[in-house]
Amino acid sequence: MKFCLLLLLCILPLSAQNYGLSNERPPAVTREFRAAWVATIYNIDWPTKKGLSAASQQAEARKILDKLVSLKMNAVILQVRPHADALYSSSLEPWSPWLTGTMGVSPGYDPLAYWIEQGHARGIEIHAWFNPFRALSNTSHSCSGNHISRTKPHVIKKYGSMLWCDPALPDTRSHALSVILDVVRRYDIDGVHLDDYFYPYPSGNLRFNDGKSPSQRRAYVDGFVSQLYSAVKKQKPWVRVGISPFGIWRPGVPSGIEAGVDSYEDLAADSRKWLKNGWVDYLAPQLYWRISPSKQSYSALLQWWRQQGSRPVWPGIATTRIHSSDDPGRPASEIINQISLSRTIGKNWVGHIHWSMAGLMKNQGGISDQLPKAYTQAVAVPPMPWLSKATPPTPKAGASISGDSTSIRWLKDNAAAKIAVQARYGNTWYTVAVVPSGLEKISIRAADAVALSSLDRFGNISAPKVLGKN
Repeated sequence: MKFCLLLLLCILPLSAQNYGLSNERPPAVTREFRAAWVATIYNIDWPTKKGLSAASQQAEARKILDKLVSLKMNAVILQVRPHADALYSSSLEPWSPWLTGTMGVSPGYDPLAYWIEQGHARGIEIHAWFNPFRALSNTSHSCSGNHISRTKPHVIKKYGSMLWCDPALPDTRSHALSVILDVVRRYDIDGVHLDDYFYPYPSGNLRFNDGKSPSQRRAYVDGFVSQLYSAVKKQKPWVRVGISPFGIWRPGVPSGIEAGVDSYEDLAADSRKWLKNGWVDYLAPQLYWRISPSKQSYSALLQWWRQQGSRPVWPGIATTRIHSSDDPGRPASEIINQISLSRTIGKNWVGHIHWSMAGLMKNQGGISDQLPKAYTQAVAVPPMPWLSKATPPTPKAGASISGDSTSIRWLKDNAAAKIAVQARYGNTWYTVAVVPSGLEKISIRAADAVALSSLDRFGNISAPKVLGKN
């Protein structure tokens, strides 16, 4: 270990002043899950339209990831299966039409693999978002021969203008599970994410015609959620499983809350049970309403959700509703205030997810200009102590200062996924970067002292290596 450190220090610039070991104890590295959804259906977020070249799609992906880095965010929830199709190379389902304009036609590269490569190079987690049971969002869309509506027509039910895979059928559930586990096995994703489309939302007098009671439907969905969680953990235990249900569990819960949809009855989503039973690593209820009025209060709902279980609750917040037709008077400050509340309500690891990336890319209502007020430091993703409490090794590192820059180098360790870099300016420590361990070096503004810690895939953190000016 001493030899490795001496070797590392020897490769630092000779003209620079080296830092030496310090007995200082920096504060804990800041933690928060800061993510945004990237919806691919109807080209909501990415790609911005069908039929773009591979190079243009990739350029748009890099632009999104660079925006996340610039805002000090650390994760993206990428929709990879909008309606029984794939934004990745798959032998089970056809290429998504939102890429080329035609279902089954390859875009000429593997989008999910590209997002993972580019995201991980920037220290951004990639969570793959699946719609488990929606077969087609509109029957006017043409299907390829290997779409589930053609290969397994017995599982399909028509619901208004949509096609839906009947969750009551074992073939439906096993196919969805196979598709998700195929991605977990073949791709280096950081998370599996499901939204709230277990059963379709009520539409007028339409009802899902399966002859099943609401309690029977919930049993099918509960079984699927439980099985999914266990299967993902058996394959890759560090991959987070998250679900984003409708923001209100049931109308009147908590007291005074109103809702037009009873997700427990109408969508068969007993999301409170999933949280209580630990069938998720995080729950992201879609709390798209304002802090007031009280009938759909963001803060009242978040308080209730965080009382329902011990796993993290990271609310979805409606950034794209700023000055929108849905909420014309909503200011960007509403989102800033909701982020602040997400850090103070309840006792849990903090985090939140923006709906959606388009609002951040457009700087809707000036939100991207205001976020630096809320995102003042870099952050590491929260840990998962219910899965692992291992302590990664402290990095072998050295640092030097030259002019107005501090150069930091470390030796890559396979036990470390990321390196958290803290710096002291005067009397105050800041978390200045959380970067891939394979980067092996970083330059920051000249600091009085620096500290480096290793993070593993579960979010566990090492003791810091602290270096101060000689």
